[in-house]
Order: sequence, then structure tokens, then C-alpha cells
Amino acid sequence: MEIILAQPRGFCAGVERAITIVEKSLEKFGPPIYVRHEIVHNKYVVESLTKKGVIFVDEVDDVPEGSVLIFSAHGVSQKVENDAEARHLDVIDATCPLVTKVHKEAISNEREGNELILIGHEGHPEVEGTAGRVKQKVHIVSSISDIDKLNFLDQNKIAYVTQTTLSVDDTKQIIAKLKEKFPAIKGPDTKDICYATQNRQNAVRELAKITEIILVVGSENSSNSNRLKDLAIESGVESYLIDSVENIDLKWLDGKKKIGITSGASAPELLTEQLINYLQSTFNAKVTKMDGVVENIKFKLPKKLIESL
Repeated sequence: MEIILAQPRGFCAGVERAITIVEKSLEKFGPPIYVRHEIVHNKYVVESLTKKGVIFVDEVDDVPEGSVLIFSAHGVSQKVENDAEARHLDVIDATCPLVTKVHKEAISNEREGNELILIGHEGHPEVEGTAGRVKQKVHIVSSISDIDKLNFLDQNKIAYVTQTTLSVDDTKQIIAKLKEKFPAIKGPDTKDICYATQNRQNAVRELAKITEIILVVGSENSSNSNRLKDLAIESGVESYLIDSVENIDLKWLDGKKKIGITSGASAPELLTEQLINYLQSTFNAKVTKMDGVVENIKFKLPKKLIESL
């Protein structure tokens, strides 16, 4: 058996920054530290931080006044920010800088008088945060069929932004249809879409060409991890999403000689290493690393945290 590892895989710069912010905050302020929603969508990360004294809450009202509160990598609405200020919380913002960029684009378009379309998954924390950054109604488009329901008073004053965890490939058909129906629509350059999402999807496509099954390490509530699994299946390869090695079913591997492994942008490399070690010890498998994009992007920590360390 041969294990072939996708490149790139695992943590993106935004996730790495968010987790570092929580760990540095624990060092500086001590537990408990409160985080609104999961810092990133990964079961192992959330459980590990919980053991260290992090308390994950659904709403700002659940945080005692004056406590340290961290906003997750997915970003929050203006209302959440205002509520935190009203409760005199010491806020540290772990919003991914690429998400913050989308927030700024949404606000800028509103100031220009454009009605706003948000391409993304309804109910996703990032979508809720972005939609809550503007005062007007935001039209959420999850599929091409949603476009047929859109109507605007002035078709020359429309703009769109996208959820960052969708790739260029995920959004291109929707964007093409929007431009066909609304020729004057404004939108960001494709380079503004999250680099990590596209890179990991490209790697899975290449992995699917040379493997018989692809195991994706990631949690069920991780949008980008689920998409990697779906993309592998769409590419004609059997694929499963697993939180850790404990979730693997050896029947999946019956008769398989080439096993592809990748992981979502919120999945720690430790979990992938544990899976590899298990397969090596069980099947005496050899490991090959695919060629691929090497990501060197790093995002700075918030000034407040740097200055306090």
C-alpha cells in the first residue's frame, strides 16, 4: 500500500493565526477565556482548547461582564461587536484578515448605494457576520437557482461579495450567471477569494488522478473539508471525511493500493500524522508526498495582543 499526501493540506494562515491568538491570550490573561462560537470548525481543536480553560459561547450575553472575549476566525456582525462593547468585554478579534477584507468590501458597496449579493451558505457563521456588517438587506445566493428569485429596482447598482471558504471554482458558475442576468454588477477580483481553499481543492483534483480512495481529515461542520470530500467524489474517487484515525473503517481500504490523504484548512497536522502512522503500522504502507503549492503566507497577530506579551 502507498499513501500519497496532498500538497498543500491542513491549516491555512487564518486558522493558524486564530488558534495562536487563543493560546497567547491564555498565556497572558489566564483561564477562563471566552470565544464566541468555535474558534475554527474542528472538533479536536475545540476540545483541546476547552481543556486549557477556553469557554465557547453562542452569544455575547453568555459572557460575564469585563471578561476577555475572542471573536472566531469566521468574523462577527456589527451588532455582536456593539453588544460586546456594551458589556465592557475585553475583545480580541481573531477574524481572518481575508474575511475582514470581505466585510470592508460589503460596507464600501453599501456606501456607494449598491444592493448587495452575498455568495455563500446560508447559516454559516461567516455569512451571518458579513451580512451583519451592513444595514441593508443582503441577498444570499447559495446556488444558481437562487439567482432567478432576485429582483432589483436599479440593476446598475448591484454588487456581490463571496464567502471566503468557497473557491474560485465553487463560485465561477454563480458569478457567470449573475453577470449574464445583471451585466452592470460589480464584484471583487477573483484573487481576493481565499487562496487556501483553491489550493487545497486543486491538490485534491491532482490526488484523485493517482489514487483509489481519498481520506479527508476534518470535522463535519467544516465547510471546506466537506467540499474536499465532495470534490474527490466528483472526480470519480471514493472519499470519506473523518475527524481522526478513530473514525476510519478498514473495510474502505480492502483491495486499495494507493490511498490519498488530505486535510481541511482547520484540521491540525497532528491528526493527519496519527492517521499516517496507523496506516504505516497496520499495512506497512510507504508514504509519498505530492508536488504542489508551498504556502508561506503569515498573518500578523492583533496589536493589542502583541503589545501585551
